[in-house]
Amino acid sequence: MRRRALLSLLAGASVAGLAGCLGDGSTPEGSAETTTATAGTGDDGTGTDSATASPDSGDLPLVVDTVEAQGSSAGEAQIPADGTPTVLDLFATWCAPCVAQMESLRTLHEEFGDDVAFVSVTNERLGGGLTMDDIRAWWAEHDGNWTVGHDPDSNLMRAVRANGLPYLVVFDADGEVSWTHRGLASEENLRAAVEDVA
Repeated sequence: MRRRALLSLLAGASVAGLAGCLGDGSTPEGSAETTTATAGTGDDGTGTDSATASPDSGDLPLVVDTVEAQGSSAGEAQIPADGTPTVLDLFATWCAPCVAQMESLRTLHEEFGDDVAFVSVTNERLGGGLTMDDIRAWWAEHDGNWTVGHDPDSNLMRAVRANGLPYLVVFDADGEVSWTHRGLASEENLRAAVEDVA
């Protein structure tokens, strides 16, 4: 009986992981996020939302620490980048859909990287078995080759009202949010969002 309960728990966890690592799919109370007419079930059938209207981003721009890693230098990065369209990817090393999202991010970075700033940021706290070397290793293992940042106080997640991971935000060159998505986004929809600002 214990084996059956464990298998049920694992199956439930994997289904929940496909829909996004965090969040219940609802828009945070008081959010100005408006979903597009085709959103609601998400562009990939995972029940996630895409938005064209800006969440309340009065705390932006924010500066996050960047990590010395493949394609990234230690220092700081402003989110969104000043005067440049920006793709922000909020991720965690324990998040299975975040791994899947890396494939489309790599493809689009190769296509638009000269015209669009790509930044991936984790809010994971170091300690308890997680080190900065673990984040670097995850980044290299999944072929990240753009700026990676660390925001352990989750200031950026709060500023963009992220309610799950992965969470994508596309900013135009003026720093305005033009598109958001919670959960795994299709490459096609992410490409369309980037083309709108590039």
